[in-house]
Amino acid sequence: MQDIAEQLHAWHSSGRSFAVATVVGVSGSAPRDPGAALAVDSAGEAIGSVSGGCVEGAVYELCQEAISSGQSVLERFGYSDEDAFAVGLTCGGILDVFVQPITPGADPALDAGITYIASGTPVALARVIDGRAGLLGATVAVTADSHHGSLSPAPTTTGALERAAVAEARALLDAGRTGRLVLGLDGRPCDEAGQGTVTFFVESYVPAPRMIVFGAIDFAAAVVRIGKFLGYRVTVCDARPVFATARRFPDADEVVVDWPHRYLDSQLALPDGKAGIDGRTVLCVLTHDAKFDIPLLERALRLPVGYVGAMGSRRTHRDRNARLREVGLTDAEISRLRSPIGLDIGARTPEETAVSVAAEIVAHRRGGSCLPLSAGQGPIHHDLSRVDEPATPEAPVAKSHAA
Repeated sequence: MQDIAEQLHAWHSSGRSFAVATVVGVSGSAPRDPGAALAVDSAGEAIGSVSGGCVEGAVYELCQEAISSGQSVLERFGYSDEDAFAVGLTCGGILDVFVQPITPGADPALDAGITYIASGTPVALARVIDGRAGLLGATVAVTADSHHGSLSPAPTTTGALERAAVAEARALLDAGRTGRLVLGLDGRPCDEAGQGTVTFFVESYVPAPRMIVFGAIDFAAAVVRIGKFLGYRVTVCDARPVFATARRFPDADEVVVDWPHRYLDSQLALPDGKAGIDGRTVLCVLTHDAKFDIPLLERALRLPVGYVGAMGSRRTHRDRNARLREVGLTDAEISRLRSPIGLDIGARTPEETAVSVAAEIVAHRRGGSCLPLSAGQGPIHHDLSRVDEPATPEAPVAKSHAA
């Protein structure tokens, strides 16, 4: 929906009803990924695409029917070679499409979700696409610290389900991921859809989180590569132009020549809608040079970022902390600094060091203990307090069309 968000917001703001068809599952060589969407308004105008042309006509009709009936529907489009007149995918794939009517002002979750998406505010929409009668199309819009909408007017019967859906959706939002989620009515995750389960499609609308690597040293290239692997948009910043070059860091999204603290200040001043600094931002300070580190960390440790780590020996760490106190940082602010950066895995090479840094970033973000999983007995996912395991991202659906 993100690629058609501006038009949807315009329809919504004008009070116009419409229906959105979203790809919620693919198999084989289906032409579009989950999250691709086509929308049709009450006047018959269509925007977006779910298949690049194969089934657009049939989906258009489903949208018009949903606007008329007010009912959501889940359809499966499969291979159509055996019947030349069947509606299906000639590429041989399978496409699951969920069609949902939207009336402005009728659903707080959809109202909030469309507004957030259009404004660029990170949000996850968790929509029921299969399961218990009466829940089809029920939606919650989840942000980092709140949620809108409800799965039922009787929360005593679906309270656990809603809490679990919100928690799982928030985890997917934090990771910037989209996928299916199958839960039991008690909120517990299930391996596959079946009797007594509810299937959600969770769409995360969020720019990639940022990793800023300060210090164009040899270890930085490995940290950049693993940062990209984890899904970050990675920037390398160094005040020395001879080292801060795109040729030395081909995997970085951008390489900036500037004093680290000055570049950080510039990111705080970006206009709304630009990818600046937020609670998911990771700052890796690899310079271990006081003239760069202290002005940078003085600012960084007072920002609501996700992680701040600094490279250096134990001696460098002690000296750095003393200097930070001298410039006025409190013990509480200094305690946010992960230094020496990374987990103790015995790393030696730049690549091993990058693994160490990445492991600490993930553990810090997810609340991990940094112990071997074999050493514990409790839930392995620390960020989901009400459920024990993650839901399987893909699960079968019941309906089919032109299989």
